[in-house]
Amino acid sequence: MKVLQIAPLWETLPPPAYGGTEAVAHLLIEELVREGHDITLWASGDSQTSARLESCYPVSLRTAEGIECKPVYSWQHAALALKNAGEYDLIHNHAGEEVMALSHLVPHVPMLTTMHCLVTPDTKFIWDRYEGYFNTISWSQRKLMPPVSGGEFAGVAYNAVNVSSFPFQSEKADYLLFLSRISPEKGPELAVEVAKRTGRRLIMAGKVDIVDREFFADVVEPLIDGEQIIFTGEANGRTKRELYRSAACLLMPLNWDEPFGLVLTEAMACGTPVIVFARGAAPEIVEHGETGFIVADVDEMVEAVSSIHTIDPAYCRARMKQRFDAPVMAARYLDMYQSILAERDARPLVPVPSGSKLEAVGLSPTHAA
Repeated sequence: MKVLQIAPLWETLPPPAYGGTEAVAHLLIEELVREGHDITLWASGDSQTSARLESCYPVSLRTAEGIECKPVYSWQHAALALKNAGEYDLIHNHAGEEVMALSHLVPHVPMLTTMHCLVTPDTKFIWDRYEGYFNTISWSQRKLMPPVSGGEFAGVAYNAVNVSSFPFQSEKADYLLFLSRISPEKGPELAVEVAKRTGRRLIMAGKVDIVDREFFADVVEPLIDGEQIIFTGEANGRTKRELYRSAACLLMPLNWDEPFGLVLTEAMACGTPVIVFARGAAPEIVEHGETGFIVADVDEMVEAVSSIHTIDPAYCRARMKQRFDAPVMAARYLDMYQSILAERDARPLVPVPSGSKLEAVGLSPTHAA
């Protein structure tokens, strides 16, 4: 199959640290290439991929300097990525609404948009006019998605991790781990409360975005003492794996309905159980009492910490291999691709009138359908 994959220009593929969308897109693309599919990737020029790489800018917009209006570059990225889209069987869009808005310029090539983010009041305008297909990354995300008048739902494809790249360790240290963006919706201050109430050491690692700096300074930073509560900053791929593998458990006191949550699968791939609030997709990912605990509040999270010894690390690892490894995700997307193409091919052909503009540019009746 010949597929055009469009990633956001904002982050490098694979991301050096934080970047869930880019990590998932990179993993999918590498697996599709490994299975023999013809893949072209549009991404930042410093991306690393086994696919054919195309780019309009040498580095990710996150790291680019001297640019006052970065969104303009992102729009250019979307436009150029679609310029030769007619050469492909299908377009897989990971870059959101910019590509969706331009999809009307290539109506004869089916597009699948993965909903890595949420529909907002502003982006709903684009969704209502979108004529392609879309998938969500959990059933929770689909259930909570606001009604849109455009697009056709293609199904759910859970995100995945490269399980073999995460080191397994059955014997754990005594510390609790919080690894996420340091923001109100992730509940880092609640993780600190759990640590203090259980008398356990807590290691916190995560990115602090510009919009969250005030929250970090006012709420989180005063709680860090460097002894019981330790903050290590944003963790790269190697550091987070070391933190995961040794942690007694991962705490995720979510204050929002997260569409997926890669950190849950990453921790369990290392054999480390997860204790998470019952928000968003968490109950779809964590098997209560088997790979971790789904809890309602801080009181239940504190209680669950005393039961983490009942979770079998080897079982956590095995379940991640069965449910959230790269080949599993790739197989699900290939099923979607094939269903979309079969639906397109089953549609009745629309004859091209003799002398029409379509005939003049060499489009066949199949293309016109």
